[in-house]
Amino acid sequence: MESLQHFKELLSHHHLFAAGILLMVGYALGKIAALVKLPEITGYIIAGLLVGEAALGIVPQHMSESFKLVTDVALGLIALTIGSEFSLLKLRRMGHPAIIITVVQLLAALIIVTIGLLVFGMPLPFALLLGAIATATAPAATVAIVQSLRAHGIFIDYLYGVVALDDAGCVILFGVVFAGVSGFLGAGAETAHTSGLILQAFSEVAISVVIGMSGGLVIHAITRKKDNNNEILILTLGIVFITTSIAIVFHLSPLLTNMAAGCILINLSAHNHRLFRTLEPMTPPLYALFFVVAGTELNPAVFTNREVMLFGSAYVVFRALGKYAGVYFGGRMSGALPRVRNYLGFCMLPQAGVAIGLVLMIEASPISANMAPEHIDMINTMVNIVLLSVFVNELIGPPLAKFAVIKGNDMEA
Repeated sequence: MESLQHFKELLSHHHLFAAGILLMVGYALGKIAALVKLPEITGYIIAGLLVGEAALGIVPQHMSESFKLVTDVALGLIALTIGSEFSLLKLRRMGHPAIIITVVQLLAALIIVTIGLLVFGMPLPFALLLGAIATATAPAATVAIVQSLRAHGIFIDYLYGVVALDDAGCVILFGVVFAGVSGFLGAGAETAHTSGLILQAFSEVAISVVIGMSGGLVIHAITRKKDNNNEILILTLGIVFITTSIAIVFHLSPLLTNMAAGCILINLSAHNHRLFRTLEPMTPPLYALFFVVAGTELNPAVFTNREVMLFGSAYVVFRALGKYAGVYFGGRMSGALPRVRNYLGFCMLPQAGVAIGLVLMIEASPISANMAPEHIDMINTMVNIVLLSVFVNELIGPPLAKFAVIKGNDMEA
């Protein structure tokens, strides 16, 4: 027992040692997961859960927070990859179905989750807020699975298109809903403040996209005449780091910023495909560490609160229903291929950083200072509901996404 404590202390004093342990444990459980036909990502997340404070406590909470740089870089590259699939040629091939599917699944998740939570007794303003948060989808796990399977085709084009549009739509929808219910939550919330929230949601999307487009233009300009892959890698990462940090510092969306950069790059020149190929070799260790760190942040303690379990279970079930039904009926309305509408909804289930960020934004909002005590308690319950959703969906989401990618692409399991 004493030696284990000494081992923990050693970890807490050296981040590099902790990173090595996280990678090795993640690799081992990733291989075990693959043996039982689960995505390696599921093994990474379980590895993080085991070595985190929730289980063995080998990696303390402050240590996982210190790996934020890794998560920022990994998410930046994931978003850049999504943007690179958003070429005008593919958009023309998909046409309007991707937009229709995105809009329908956003509205379906909002409406179904809101109604479901109302049935279980949650007050309308909070049910609406959780309905808006339910529209958020975490693309990281799905993108990593697509890359590990080396999947391509119309299904993947739709997947990347809907995920990219979903992120922008979620931010705008949440801003509108939050502005709409703020009068009920904060005593005497002013109309000017309400309209300001809506404007803030739209401006966040617009400014994030503009910064990303600018970054993409700079990357293209400084790499287009380079023949050395090492130089291309250094320059690309430098600009991605800069634009990502600008987005974070100014409370914008790093995901949208890097999606826009990837979109600009792939549409400026077909030669930029080599740029993305140059980035590929460094993504496996980054992705592995990203998902293991994500696992250390999961906390099973949310299962101990009865109210959280009631509302949280309803939220998870109704969100899954809304996402799947929205994609299915959006696909039927737009004339998408049967395999797209039948399986794409399973890829929309993972939920992580964006959802947590939105619910914490409510908690930190100036409106919260004017809330009644029972409203503040409900906000705390909402935070735990979202954490429960992240816990569940980060574990069951990757296997469902892998199943969907294989079926949607007519691949062999």
